[in-house]
Amino acid sequence: MSASTLDAYLNSQSPDLGPVVETVRSLAGAAAATRALIAQSSASVMSSAAGSLNADGDFQRFLDVSADEAFLAAARRAGVRHYCSEEIDSAVDLNGTSAIALAVDPLDGSSNIDTNVSIGTIFSILPALAGEPAGSFLQFGRRQLGAGFFIYGPQLALALTLGGGTRIFVHSPRLGTFVESVRPSIAEKTDEFAINASNYRHWDDSVRLYVDDCLKGTTGPREKDFNMRWIASLVADAYRILIRGGVFLYPGDSRRGYANGRLRLVYEANPIAMIIEQAGGSATDGTTAILDLVPTSLHQRTPLVFGAAREVARIARYHAEPSVIAGRSPLFGHRGLFRA
Repeated sequence: MSASTLDAYLNSQSPDLGPVVETVRSLAGAAAATRALIAQSSASVMSSAAGSLNADGDFQRFLDVSADEAFLAAARRAGVRHYCSEEIDSAVDLNGTSAIALAVDPLDGSSNIDTNVSIGTIFSILPALAGEPAGSFLQFGRRQLGAGFFIYGPQLALALTLGGGTRIFVHSPRLGTFVESVRPSIAEKTDEFAINASNYRHWDDSVRLYVDDCLKGTTGPREKDFNMRWIASLVADAYRILIRGGVFLYPGDSRRGYANGRLRLVYEANPIAMIIEQAGGSATDGTTAILDLVPTSLHQRTPLVFGAAREVARIARYHAEPSVIAGRSPLFGHRGLFRA
């Protein structure tokens, strides 16, 4: 595969995608500026509180607000009509000239700022609908025209899909642009999973049993050893899965406010799901495809499972067939439902 720049790739798209292309191009500029701000800021400045709460009731940090301002400005430059963000309560009409709606998580993983862990920006591009701006974002995920995320790690990278597969572009400071790095293809099988095991006691039986079976390794029903990973940064976990496979779980649990997990459907789960599906993987809320869910509110939460398609399907069976799991016996390892 010969290397291509992001600009060349965007220029090769159909004229029908013109507004989408211009939106991605503008977002790329905002991401480069945000990366520069992150690199130049001191730890105390980056992690300092901005003195207010976001739409989810979380304290906003200086970089949360700065990133939101940068991507809102990028949306205006691209002529985006409707905009919504984790950092604002309601969707806004930017009076743009294009029929595009943009949903953004401006700084995913910002709780990791203090520890210098990779953070990022997630975005979803939808057709703007007539009427109130919020309506544009209450569409099921398969209506997305494009989706992507920037990751601010050792490299500034962009995982992007416009519906014809997923591509990863890495920013070249020397060239001043993004250069295509890889076209990821997620293997159907995996021996690696990501979950926050500290919440084990709060999970329902289906999640606990799945993790237990993985941890039993070669002596358990899966008959192979698993690695467990958890970065607590959605973009970092998603990027790892795009590059080397695996499966990610953020289930709902019994804690107050966590019945539907903590990830937002509109501007986190939907774009990640589109990126993963376009790379050959799968994404569900445990049983139902994320992209088939219809949001009922801008900041709606959802459980999220994504990655290797066969492993995601296996996890769905743990959720959908609890009676089979509950009735397992010492011969369980020989039953077809759970074998690799």
